[in-house]
Amino acid sequence: MEEKKYLKLNDIEAYKISFALSNHIWAIVIAWSHFPQNTVGQQYATAVDSISANIAEGFGRYGKKDKIKFYRYAQGSMYESFNWTEKARVRKLITEEQYQYILGELKKLPIAINSLVKWTNNNLTI
Repeated sequence: MEEKKYLKLNDIEAYKISFALSNHIWAIVIAWSHFPQNTVGQQYATAVDSISANIAEGFGRYGKKDKIKFYRYAQGSMYESFNWTEKARVRKLITEEQYQYILGELKKLPIAINSLVKWTNNNLTI
């Protein structure tokens, strides 16, 4: 008899991308001086941390509507992170190379989160 495989949080592409990105941005922000850290940095780190946190919270919920609600919160945090990325670039808090990497990772997330929502809608009955 074949053993049933269960989906794990670390199997979710949107979670893996957003978790790694949050740690990348943390490493950047932690090196900033006091004023940028306390103005842009705290909100930037909070927004990007919230993406993976909301995916994790949604994953832990029972019903599909509840799960999807948190995945949508993650999507909102993702767009907020786009905003802080642009502000960090314009204010010269990140290099062009850092900007391009972060932007590339953020651009993967709409498809990954929408795929997670679609999978949840199609595969869960409750």
